[in-house]
Amino acid sequence: MRSFHHLVVLLAAAGIIGGAQVARSAQAPAAQAPVAQMPADAPSAPAGDSAPSAPVASEVEAAALTGLRNDLLSSIREPGWREVRYGVMVVSLDRGDTLFALNPDLPLAPASNMKLFSTAAAYYYLGPNFRYSTYALADGELQNGAIEGDLILFGTGDPAISGRLASGSVAVLRALADSLLASGVREVRGDVVGDGSYFDSEWLGRGWNPENFMAWYSAPIGALSFAENVVSVQVRPGGGPGQPARITTAPQTQGLAVANQVRTVASGGTVVRFEHGEQGLVISGQIGRAHPGVAHSVPVVDPTNYAAAALRSVLQEKGIQVHGAVRAIHDARESRVSLLGGNAAAGQRPHPRVLAVHLSPPLSEIAKLTNHISHNLYAEALLKTAGRVALGEGSFDAGARAVRYLLECEGGAVDTTAMQIVDGSGLSPLNRVTARSLIQLLDLMTRSEHWESYNASLPEAGRPRPEGLQRMSGTPAERNLRAKTGTIQNVSSLSGYVRSADGERLAFAIMANDVPSTWRAKRTEDAIGASLASFSRTAAPPPIPARAGAAPRHPTARQPAARATGARSYRVRQGDTLDGIARRHGISLQALQQANPGVDPRRIRPGQTLRIPNG
Repeated sequence: MRSFHHLVVLLAAAGIIGGAQVARSAQAPAAQAPVAQMPADAPSAPAGDSAPSAPVASEVEAAALTGLRNDLLSSIREPGWREVRYGVMVVSLDRGDTLFALNPDLPLAPASNMKLFSTAAAYYYLGPNFRYSTYALADGELQNGAIEGDLILFGTGDPAISGRLASGSVAVLRALADSLLASGVREVRGDVVGDGSYFDSEWLGRGWNPENFMAWYSAPIGALSFAENVVSVQVRPGGGPGQPARITTAPQTQGLAVANQVRTVASGGTVVRFEHGEQGLVISGQIGRAHPGVAHSVPVVDPTNYAAAALRSVLQEKGIQVHGAVRAIHDARESRVSLLGGNAAAGQRPHPRVLAVHLSPPLSEIAKLTNHISHNLYAEALLKTAGRVALGEGSFDAGARAVRYLLECEGGAVDTTAMQIVDGSGLSPLNRVTARSLIQLLDLMTRSEHWESYNASLPEAGRPRPEGLQRMSGTPAERNLRAKTGTIQNVSSLSGYVRSADGERLAFAIMANDVPSTWRAKRTEDAIGASLASFSRTAAPPPIPARAGAAPRHPTARQPAARATGARSYRVRQGDTLDGIARRHGISLQALQQANPGVDPRRIRPGQTLRIPNG
């Protein structure tokens, strides 16, 4: 898999922001032939054209595969649900054969399994070391400590100006203010302008449930985000009956778009409502004059306005006087920040000058947080950034096209016609992907130079949150399986990687739509994960009782292994599996395991030495 050299927003020598320069344009490839749907009881085609050819199964292996398929079907059927739509696929990344397929080409809502695509696109177009940049610029001359114009806060999509990956959201703004002070700024004659024009102004995904708009996980996504675009609002009684309530926010803001429609009453109950409206956050109702106050954390309406309002408050706190108000820019045509670089033409107003820059943590940390805690805002930011870098447009649609190009250019014969990508988080029930497309994505990422970082971004079974799934403890999947969960109303999913009992690398995708209980659906997913971790191609079925004097039909574990004579040694390399090593040396996996007692097939590591028996 070739690398797409990532965008880094550069500062020009004159202090003008350099634009997003894409190393190569994303060309839409020719249409791919449709992929045939596979029956559930027969092996399917390999996941990708680069996967190794599937070997002919021995009698023991065929029995093991049949047993696995029966186990998985039994787990799926166990709840007794008749109307549930499943899409399930399991492939061997080492052998290239399909171990199980149930409706692999059925388009289904993936829920948060959509984040697998968003983070993969971010790794592909940006790279794990990419850092977002947020700029403070002076749009006017700096004279005697005063900016003779506006102070612009320009964002490029960083979702991490918060307390999750930094010492705090306000700490980032304070650091910018300290840089301004170091540059000699003591006064801003104009406004504090938030500029979020690097992305479009479609802040909410299509199909998101309006009933969830006031929940933190539905926060709007902008190029300029602050505190994950959630604000804590405190409503207290005003000076007397009939007076407006007093409203404060944490973090503190000056100029936040809030419509205060709460009145103080002498008697009666306290009822305070929070809604989104054209005026911003609309707070309405009444509050008793003796009431201690109502506190509520809600998403803001305009993330650009929120960041600028918070910066204005921090500037005042630091002693930088601001004469103007807070404004927000959403349209690139209205932006004073040039993304083309160069100097202003003769007679034109000079470009704004960069005075301070904040750099985000590396993308590898942002992607890990995105998948570990399934953070929607971070996933949407990554999708829009991929669209901006690949196609010059920071939108949901451009991000979706960037994901398609990744699959079509790098995934071999991937048919994306059945895919419908409307957001990057999977919160929208309108998203549609297939189990096969998930498998193809997981397969191509194992061949990426960013594979280890991508794999580490997935939660691990048997570990507590946020690093783990907190599921499948006490099963062979524990500290073995890594996967992304997914849950929205009537939808559950789990897709990722697991090693079999033989150490064979498996990729799996499980999606269930129209489930009566997502909790029960996750029990099915856990059962499948444990079955895959227990699977062994070399496991013999129970021995058939032998007639007197007859040899057993199948060897059993009780039979002593032949001692390896003249054994060679082999040093494990990156990406090796016991199964692959055995086939490379022309021996059986069982013989290799017998020559290396105590070696866990799932835990071999580069540099480890194994004994290779003579074939």
